Amino acid sequence: MIRPLKLPEIAKICEGSLTSNQQDLEINRIFIDSRQVFQPSKSLFVALQGAKANGVNFIPELIEKGVKSFVIPDSFDPQGLDANFIQVANPHKALQAISASLRDHFEKPVVGITGSNGKTIVKEWLGQLLQQGFSVVKSPKSYNSQVGVPLSILEIQAYHQVAILEAGISKVGEMQALGKMIRPDLGIFTNIGTAHDSGFPDRRSKIQEKLQLFKDSKLLIYCSDQEIVREEIERNFPEDRLIAWSDKEGADFTRIVKKEVTETRLIFIKKDLSTHTFRTQLRDTASLENITHCIIAALTLGLPAPKIQEGLNHLKPVDMRLTLKAGIRDCLLIDDTYNHDLGGLRVALDFMKQQRPKRRKILILSDFLQQGEAAQIYQEATEILKNHQLDLIIGVGKEIQTLENHQISSFSWFPTTQSLLVELKSFNFENDLLLITGARIFEFEKIVNQLQQRIHGTTLEINLNSLTHNFNFYKKLLKPQTKVMVMVKAFAYGGGAPEIANHLQILGADYLAVAFTDEGVALRQQGIHLPIMVLNPAEESLSLCQEYQLEPVVFSLEFFQLVGDWSKHGGQAMKIHLDLDTGMHRLGFEKAHMEDLKELIQEYPQLSIASIYTHLAAADESHEKEYSISQLKDFEEMSAEISAFLPEKPLLHALNSAGIVAFPDYQFDMVRLGIGLYGVEVTGNYSSELQSISQLKTTISQIKDLPAGASVGYSRKGRLPVGGKIATLPIGYADGYDRRFSNGKGYVLIRGKKAPVIGNVCMDMVMIDVTAIDAEVGDEVLIYGAEIPLAPLAEAIGTIPYELLTHISTRVKRVYFLD
Repeated sequence: MIRPLKLPEIAKICEGSLTSNQQDLEINRIFIDSRQVFQPSKSLFVALQGAKANGVNFIPELIEKGVKSFVIPDSFDPQGLDANFIQVANPHKALQAISASLRDHFEKPVVGITGSNGKTIVKEWLGQLLQQGFSVVKSPKSYNSQVGVPLSILEIQAYHQVAILEAGISKVGEMQALGKMIRPDLGIFTNIGTAHDSGFPDRRSKIQEKLQLFKDSKLLIYCSDQEIVREEIERNFPEDRLIAWSDKEGADFTRIVKKEVTETRLIFIKKDLSTHTFRTQLRDTASLENITHCIIAALTLGLPAPKIQEGLNHLKPVDMRLTLKAGIRDCLLIDDTYNHDLGGLRVALDFMKQQRPKRRKILILSDFLQQGEAAQIYQEATEILKNHQLDLIIGVGKEIQTLENHQISSFSWFPTTQSLLVELKSFNFENDLLLITGARIFEFEKIVNQLQQRIHGTTLEINLNSLTHNFNFYKKLLKPQTKVMVMVKAFAYGGGAPEIANHLQILGADYLAVAFTDEGVALRQQGIHLPIMVLNPAEESLSLCQEYQLEPVVFSLEFFQLVGDWSKHGGQAMKIHLDLDTGMHRLGFEKAHMEDLKELIQEYPQLSIASIYTHLAAADESHEKEYSISQLKDFEEMSAEISAFLPEKPLLHALNSAGIVAFPDYQFDMVRLGIGLYGVEVTGNYSSELQSISQLKTTISQIKDLPAGASVGYSRKGRLPVGGKIATLPIGYADGYDRRFSNGKGYVLIRGKKAPVIGNVCMDMVMIDVTAIDAEVGDEVLIYGAEIPLAPLAEAIGTIPYELLTHISTRVKRVYFLD
C-alpha cells in the first residue's frame, strides 16, 4: 500500500459502519485470500463472496491467526466475534473504493493498458524496459479484472516511480469501475480482436467501452493502421492527447521494420524527422507490434534510448505465463522466469502452495532489480516468504544474499546463474516442488531447461484459468446445494489427471470419477483426497479400492453379490455407487432387478450406498428430449424405490455436461461434469461461454523445396503437381494426431495461416504444405486450440471431440499455466 490507513478513514471511504475499540489502528495491508496471512494485526481482510467460497466463513479462523480487522457485508452478523468490523453494502465495491482512494495518493505516472490481445505481454515487456531506469510496479500476472485491478493498486508503494496497470473487460459496463481506479496518465490501446465479442453489440461498441479507460489520460498510444481503432480514437480524443504510430508515413512515429538474419531492426521516425533505431530478437508480427507499443511508451516516459536498448537486449519471446512442468526424477517445476517483482512472487508462491505435496518445497530466486530501496524490498520479501513453509531457498545475485540473515529457511547462495548451473546436480532434486523465478537478466530459463523432463518436442498446454472459468460457468447453472462430480477418466480427457484433479480440489469439486481402479490409485498416490468413484472396477481390484478408499460402481446383481461377499469375508465396509439403466443400455440395473437388488442390499449391510445414478443416452440431442425426459422419470421412480429401502439417503445424479444445460430441473443432488469442463459444449447453446482449456503445439523440424510432380510420404499419397514447399512436424498418430487427417483432411496454423496436411500422417511425423507461408525451421505450429476448435476438426474426420482429446499420447509433454 502506498500509505497506511486508519479504520475510521477506511469506513468513510467505503461508506460503511465501523464497530471498533481500536480507532487508531493503522492498516498497511489489505487482502482477500484467507491463506495469505502475514502481519495479521495490521492487515484488513475484505470478505468477498466468490464462486468457490464466501469470505465471511473464514473470519473465525483468521481471528485465531491474529487478524483484527474485517470488511463484511451488511447481511453478516459479527456478534460474538472479537475484532474490528466495517459493515458495507457490497464488499467488492468497498475494495474498489479503497483502491481508488489509494490511487489518489500516487503522484507518479500511471500507465493504463487495454485492448483485445497483447495486454499482459505489453505490460510485462514495458515493465522490463522501464526497470532499466525506474522503480516499477505492475499488475501481477493477468490481474486485470474487477477484483484484479484493485489488488494490483494495493501493490503500489511510495517508493515506486511508475505504475503499469492492465484492464480487461468482457461486457458492456465494466470499464467504468476500472477507469475510476486506474485513472492512467499514459494510455496504451494494444489492438482490437474477437475476444469477448459476445459481450458487446458490435466491434465498435467494444472499442468505445475500452476507450473509457483513457477519458482523462494526458496521452494515448495506439497503432493508426487499425482503421476502426483509429476512427474511434480520433473521433473521441483531441489530437494533442494522441500518440499514433504506423508503418505508413504521417503518424507521430513512423515505423520501419528491417528483418535481418539474427535480429530485427526497428526504426522510428518522428514528425520532426528525428530517428531512433532499436534491435530485437523478436520477429513475428504480433511480438513486433507489442514491443513497438512498449518502446514508444518508454520514450514518452523519458527513458533514454540506450537504456531502452539495454532492456531489449534481455527481452526474448519467452512464455509470459506462470507454468507448471514435469521435472527430472518426478519433480514438479513452476516456471516464472519471465517475471520478477514482489506482486508476482506472491502469486507464484500461492500457486506453489496449491500444488500436490512433494518431498521438499524449493525456491530459486534472483535479485530484485530496480524495484526500489533494497533494504525495504528484501524486508518485504522476507515477510512474504515467512508465510510459506519452504525447505530451501537458492538465491542468485549480489543483494539476494541478505535473505540468509533472516533465517527464513535453509539458504544457498550463488553470485551468478552460471555458478548455480555448475552445482545444480549437487542438490539431488527428486520428488521436489521447485518454484523458479528471476529477473530476465539472470536467464533462469537455463535452469528450467536443465531440470525439466525430456519427453517430447510437442506440447499440450492446459490453461488452468480457462478450466476455472468453465467450472464456474457450470456452477452458476446449478442450485447452490447441488454437488459437482468431475470426470477425470482417460487421463482427464487427455489433459493429465493429477494436475487437473489437484486444481479441481482447489476449485471445490465434491467428487471425482475415473474409469478404472488404477486411475484412482494413481490420483491417491499423487495426494488427491477428494472422494473418487470408479466406473469400471474389476473383481481383482477390490482390495486396491479398499486400500486407497476408492468407491466402485456396482452395475449388476452378480457384481453386487461379488463385492458384497468380498467385503463380508474381509470384515470391512465399503462405499459403492449403483448404476441404473434407464435407456442407455450399456451397464446398470433395470426395473426388473429392483426386488432382487433390495434383497442384496439387505443381505450385505457392509456395503454403504453413496450414490445412485443413471446416464442419459442423448442429452445433447434436442430432438431426443422426450426420450431423455422418460429416462429421468424412470430414474426418479427407481431411485426413490431404492432410497426408501436404505438407512441413509444416497446422492442422486443423472446429468452430464449436456444434461446440465438441457435439463436444469433434474439436477437432483449432484451432476457429473465432463467434456464441458474441458471447453466443449456439445448442445451448442453456450459454446461462446466456454473457453478452450488446451492447445496442442509443436514446431517445424525441417522445410523442403520440392520440384513439380514430387510425391510426399508413405504410398506417395501426397502430390505437388507444380512443386512447392513442405514442412515436417514432430507429431504423428502415435502422439494422438489421427491418421484420418491425412491428405488435406487436417490442417494446422503457422503464423496465423492455414497449412494443410499433405500425404499420409506417419507414426511420429506429419508433413504440411507451407508453399504459401513464409515459415522457418523452429516456428511454432498450432495443432488445435482456440483458433482451431476441436469440434470442426472432429467433424472433418467423422468422429467426436472426446476421441481427439483422449488419444493424445502420454509421451506428449503437458504444461499447465496461469495466464
